[in-house]
Amino acid sequence: MVTSIDGKLHPSRFSGPAAGVDAARLRKHYDEVSPRLGAQGWMCGRVTMQEISKGKARTVTGPGVSSREPFVGERRDRDLAVAIDPHGKVHYGQDNLLGDHAVAVLSEAVSDAYLTELREDGVSYVFAGPDGRDLAKAMDALGETFGVETLLLEGGAAINGSFLKAGLIDEISVLIHPAVDGLAGVQSIFEYPGEPDERPGAGQALRHMSTETLEGGMVWLRYQVEKAPA
Repeated sequence: MVTSIDGKLHPSRFSGPAAGVDAARLRKHYDEVSPRLGAQGWMCGRVTMQEISKGKARTVTGPGVSSREPFVGERRDRDLAVAIDPHGKVHYGQDNLLGDHAVAVLSEAVSDAYLTELREDGVSYVFAGPDGRDLAKAMDALGETFGVETLLLEGGAAINGSFLKAGLIDEISVLIHPAVDGLAGVQSIFEYPGEPDERPGAGQALRHMSTETLEGGMVWLRYQVEKAPA
């Protein structure tokens, strides 16, 4: 993830770069750092994926798919682009997102017609339980179905918070942009919509792995997530 120094999520709100610092160079760091993490794909929540896919809903012509078994399209050795989309709201129109093979993580309650649409588009899918919120089951299904061991979780705030609460994050890699947002109520990189006394990160501890200062003053931090001492 990329965050301002006050932990906010939206780069469009960040203060501008200092004199002599190239804003375009700062933006490139994200794409340069990602391959160094050695993942076989990336995933994000429904809202973020809708912004990327820009597909449109359509009426399918074939019969609906009643089975709730995983479906695997033609991956062709591509990395995975995984959408956590319990209600089946993302429309693709193709089998890839930014060149990576599209995979939907769904609830078992999605419509038969939606599954047909995904198959017609060549989009693979797996299920995360009856309501689509069993993230541990989803990760197991992705590992078993596609043989992947590492995926990058790339937001938004709510899905990051849900993975944190589920204890499914192995490492936190964050690029601290040399900027500030400053407004109260703006999304941070982790937001779990729980009760006021809930602590989504409880029982977990962060062990520092590395700190690297990049061109323009961006700082790359890496922390291993491990079980907190008793």
